[in-house]
Amino acid sequence: MTIKANVDKLLRNSTETSVPVRYEGSNICTWIGFKHVNYVIEEAVLEHFRSNGLGARELYERFGLGLDLTNLDTRIFSALHTDDAATAVVIPSGDDDRLSFTVKLSVMRDGKATKAATAQVDVHLRRGTYGFDTENDDGLLEPFAVESIADSATTLDLPDLDLNGDIVQQATAGRNAFAWKWRIPYMYCHYNERVQMSGFLRQMEEAEDLFLADRGISIKTMLDDRRWIPVVPHSRIRLLNEAIMEEQLYTVYTIEQVFKTLTYTARMDCFVIRDNTIVPVATGSITHGYAVIDDRSNWTLVDFDERVMTALTRGEKQ
Repeated sequence: MTIKANVDKLLRNSTETSVPVRYEGSNICTWIGFKHVNYVIEEAVLEHFRSNGLGARELYERFGLGLDLTNLDTRIFSALHTDDAATAVVIPSGDDDRLSFTVKLSVMRDGKATKAATAQVDVHLRRGTYGFDTENDDGLLEPFAVESIADSATTLDLPDLDLNGDIVQQATAGRNAFAWKWRIPYMYCHYNERVQMSGFLRQMEEAEDLFLADRGISIKTMLDDRRWIPVVPHSRIRLLNEAIMEEQLYTVYTIEQVFKTLTYTARMDCFVIRDNTIVPVATGSITHGYAVIDDRSNWTLVDFDERVMTALTRGEKQ
């Protein structure tokens, strides 16, 4: 099949596939966390490219193009469990020069298909940097190819920072926020150099974990005290630039809104300092609630109590 036919199918045809959830994501009882729900969505998008003759390996090895998820906005409606296989439908939602997709996940419950999650996903094809020979694609992939991942239209919500001072302390001063500096390891990266979307999903998960521990309501503490677990109905991450292997990544996690006593939304801003300049590399948000574990397979949403509200809204360590 020709490249033109493959591109046409990629942009026009929907695909449906079964994606098993990963056992690694089963951290609390048999429920699968938000990060691994997003991994299922990522795998569905990758399969959409594969089934249309333009898999990630093909794109890179033949044409020198790295497949990058650059925007991932996911709403979760029903929990996935260990041993589930989600049915994923990928629907092209972009145009002839933009790779954008709607992904719908469903799972069987009591013999019926139940909506599990939906997501909006943007993809860019990033040109390789190592200068190997590539095949001619007749310009058909040109509309989707970029020299680097960059989104200058989106900015970070950060105070003015003195690069000669304590950046972590400045980033949280007077704000309901937590921040830390972290060396980017190779296992968060792909295509030899840059952090991939799954790496930022892992960073968002760690941001929540560190923030809650800092506020005295760590996940283990709440499990031991009252069998409460955090649940996530919505998450989103957008890549703004490239974060490179072994750079120092700064992550700022800020509580933006507490809705009554039901949910709270936190914003994650990530940046590096390159050539003595702050370079935003990713931004996103995550919405959390709490649920009490009823038994090994069921949970029930609960309202925040005074302890949780104090930790979230006043910034006081308990």
